Amino acid sequence: MRSQRIKHALVLTTAAAAALLLSGCGGSTTQSNVAASPPSPSASPASLPAASSSPAASASATKSTAAAHPATSGPVPCKAAGLTATTDATGGGAAGSVYMKLILTNSGTEPCLLKGYAGVSLTTGPNGEPIGAAATRDDSTPAVDVLLAPGKAGVATLRYTQAANYPACTRKPAAGFRVYPPNDTASLFLAQQRDACSNTDIKLLTIGTFQPQ
Repeated sequence: MRSQRIKHALVLTTAAAAALLLSGCGGSTTQSNVAASPPSPSASPASLPAASSSPAASASATKSTAAAHPATSGPVPCKAAGLTATTDATGGGAAGSVYMKLILTNSGTEPCLLKGYAGVSLTTGPNGEPIGAAATRDDSTPAVDVLLAPGKAGVATLRYTQAANYPACTRKPAAGFRVYPPNDTASLFLAQQRDACSNTDIKLLTIGTFQPQ
């Protein structure tokens, strides 16, 4: 009987030890699962990715880059102060008209751009008033960029029709031509005595676009 009690006690002791061992192993598995789970949304700011730069910062960086690499500008338009004007009438004439070349030469030290039509009118003198109508534009030739290096010239065809061709013309002597380069408010004076018509409805002058000489 005593031997059976000892065996029974050993069985109970072994079972209790096994239960304690299983209980300890179960607790370790649960901790492992918690440690492996992803972080909650309330993670600290230090664990979050850095925010992208603001639009203001990007704009500031763009301005800094533009300042470090400024855009290059092209040649400036030719102005009256840097030009000399002449005419060449060797082109001849027809039906009471005289065709001449209006030549504008770059007298400055830097290149300039000549493009489009000159404003041309007959005038009483270098500082006098225009007489009659200004030149009508001849658009048969398209405008092109004419880059004038110092000493180089651009040429436009200027047509003058004799005032005597118009019976209704109120004739008035002109001392020459006033010439405005394209897109300029200052002018040049070309001394050439011509008869003008003070009637603004009579068109004596026609001007073409500038072309390379």
